[in-house]
Amino acid sequence: MIDLRSDTVTKPSEAMREAAASAEVGDDVYGEDPTVNELEARTAEILDKEAALYVPSGTMGNQIAVRTHTERGQEVLLETECHTYKWELGGIAQHSGVQARTIDGGPRGVVDPEQVHAGHVEADGHRAGTGLLVLENTHNARGGTAIAPEQIDAAAEAAHDFDVPVHLDGARLFNAATALDVPASRIAREVDSVMCCLSKGLGAPVGSMLAGSTEFVERARRVRKLMGGGMRQAGIVAAPGLLALDNRERLHEDHRRARELAAGIDDIDGFGAREPETNIVLVETDEPAATVLDALEEQGVAGVAFGEKTIRFCTHWDVDDAAIETAIERVSRV
Repeated sequence: MIDLRSDTVTKPSEAMREAAASAEVGDDVYGEDPTVNELEARTAEILDKEAALYVPSGTMGNQIAVRTHTERGQEVLLETECHTYKWELGGIAQHSGVQARTIDGGPRGVVDPEQVHAGHVEADGHRAGTGLLVLENTHNARGGTAIAPEQIDAAAEAAHDFDVPVHLDGARLFNAATALDVPASRIAREVDSVMCCLSKGLGAPVGSMLAGSTEFVERARRVRKLMGGGMRQAGIVAAPGLLALDNRERLHEDHRRARELAAGIDDIDGFGAREPETNIVLVETDEPAATVLDALEEQGVAGVAFGEKTIRFCTHWDVDDAAIETAIERVSRV
């Protein structure tokens, strides 16, 4: 099976398994796990933030950020198709007691300053007001679009005009940085907090990072405990994360393979693939996506439905050039 469902399906390398087995550990709730501490310090340095926090998942990282930044009853501005709003089980309402006010970022999921200004609500005797702006880069549901740092800056500055903090869901932040040929820190420069996943394109078996100011991370650490994310000898899972950070340098390979996959599929009758910006390929199908996916599974190719007639394929480090060629050939049989 050529598994193109997500870049979360990767298996840890032997080096990661060895690092986990030999990791120096301590109780992270007491701040005594040296491997976790090293991972947090290194991430903060890479993202040019004062501090960082290791969390079990990207969803938890986003939810912690919302809870830390907001007060109950406030509104949160989010792009209509963003992960924090659409794919996290209504967590912002369940965990933080806040309301969503969505913004249509168009085909690439870009939120502009005018939309932020229009969506902002001033707190008064009747309304709780806007408490947070959430952005996403790369934007998963929009096809892995890599949003330019200047566009992130503009939206963040518009929110800051109202003293509203900004959180960036950067689950695939390093994919965006690779595609745009800029440091990840440049993309996150103007936001107040940023989450990035170690378990997607970077290949770690588990874990994400949440970064921001020292004061923000101190408060976020308490929220992580509240949400059940206070782990003990977590260095065993943090050690592969340290190695995963080195895999930032190979993400361009996933992007190249995504372009090759898209070009090959686009030449096949019944399929239309847009040129990907990163490692996500969205394919429009003549037949219902569920029907096509069943047929693809019989041929040994796995993807996911992203709409009634849209399929998502995602390249990653467990899929090499030969697998891409084979996947195209198998799709052509369908």
